[in-house]
Amino acid sequence: MNAHDISAAEWVKSSRSGGNEGQCLEFARNLAAASGMVPVRDSKRPRGAALAVPAPAWAAFVAALQEGTFIP
Repeated sequence: MNAHDISAAEWVKSSRSGGNEGQCLEFARNLAAASGMVPVRDSKRPRGAALAVPAPAWAAFVAALQEGTFIP
C-alpha cells in the first residue's frame, strides 16, 4: 500500500466515544475525496500510526454499525 500524506487531516472523534478517555477512535473523512482513503487512528496516540481504510469500506463499516448489523 502506498503511503498517504495525512498532514491535512481534520480529525473527528467518534460520536460513540463518550469522552471518557477510554477506547476512542478518530477519523479524517476530509481526505476521502482526494485520496479515496479514510485515515483512522487511536485518539490516545495522536502521533502514532494511522490506518488508511478505503472510503467505500469505511462507509460500509459505519453503515453496519448504525444498522446494528456489524458482527465483530
